[in-house]
Amino acid sequence: MMAKDLPPRENTLFKRILKCYENKQYKSGLKHARQILSNSKFQEHGETLAMMGLTLNCLGRKDEAYDNVKRGLRNNLRSHVCWHVFGLLQRSDKKYEEAIKCYRNALKWDKDNLQILRDLSLLQIQTRDLDGYKMTRHQLLMLRANQRAGWVGYAIALHTLGEYENALNVLQTFRKTQEASRQTTSFQSCCCTKLASW
Repeated sequence: MMAKDLPPRENTLFKRILKCYENKQYKSGLKHARQILSNSKFQEHGETLAMMGLTLNCLGRKDEAYDNVKRGLRNNLRSHVCWHVFGLLQRSDKKYEEAIKCYRNALKWDKDNLQILRDLSLLQIQTRDLDGYKMTRHQLLMLRANQRAGWVGYAIALHTLGEYENALNVLQTFRKTQEASRQTTSFQSCCCTKLASW
């Protein structure tokens, strides 16, 4: 997540908010958010308001959290950060269908965001939207074809839909790509060894 339209000082503070959220240092994150919002130029900055709301939610202050996130969303409807945060809030309240809608709105503005796609796929499998899960896992695979998790996730999606043959083919294709890359790596190390001995 990156804050748009913030100068370097405030952008650094925004990054600290994210870091504090990831490390569960919510009070510090709240302090950084308030620093950004105290500047009259940025007191209605949508992404900061959304992150402040998410932080407040983690501190058990749900009403304030929703107020801040909705205010942030009103100020920046085109922000994937605001929509993603609103989805996280909905998910924390077990409003899974609403969270899915928020994640899809976030993907309209940042269609290749891996974290949003992962969050969406988790809710799709949880709500038994298996076709949606398959499409999301396929998109994740296309974005990160070199990672095992993408291949396995897509194979699982196919398997849950009863497409057992396709699931097996996906895993076999992945295995072949791994064998080919091992052979290439083996050949490269052999060449390096030969060159080193010259």
